[in-house]
Amino acid sequence: MEIARAAAGLFVQRGLRATRAEDIAQAAGIAPRTFYRYFATKEEAVAPLYAAGAQRWVEAVREAPVGLPVPEALEHAIRHTLTPGLGVSAASWEWVRTLIHLANTNPAIGKVWAEVCRVSEDMLAEVLAERARAGTSSVTERQDNVADRITVTPELRFTAAVASASVRVAVESWASGQTPASGPSGPAELALRNLGALRGFRWE
Repeated sequence: MEIARAAAGLFVQRGLRATRAEDIAQAAGIAPRTFYRYFATKEEAVAPLYAAGAQRWVEAVREAPVGLPVPEALEHAIRHTLTPGLGVSAASWEWVRTLIHLANTNPAIGKVWAEVCRVSEDMLAEVLAERARAGTSSVTERQDNVADRITVTPELRFTAAVASASVRVAVESWASGQTPASGPSGPAELALRNLGALRGFRWE
């Protein structure tokens, strides 16, 4: 993660074009060959920062109480990951704004962001499949089928895509302005409004 933070800092200070992989390695206190052991390009170096946020969101959906319907589980996850002070500190949200701005203004970094979002969407589909099975199976069945492969149906993939888009668009919309991360124009409230606009959507 230290390499990712060093890369993001240099991209902001110097700009993407003026920053070399060697500069990132030096800032992170590692040799260039070590950098290339983990990343193929300098743009990929920020991927862990994007992925950390996406992972928190997916894990929050997984950890929502089993009995909650999908929309409420998603709301639970949004409140726990997008509300400053719960998932990420208010100061860290300014870093999020910077990272999203980088993705929106640099096509190469935008591709990194898009790939992280795609992987996160796949992970969310698996979590929704796990929750669906947990909600319909008895305790004995769950114990007997621990090793069973989770089946992700096309419907669950679509549901994950819709849920992910609700959050992604909210974060990107917030990051494009200068409003605080908390309050009615913060990412959490925007994401909750996006979900609210989907009333009638067949989540399960």
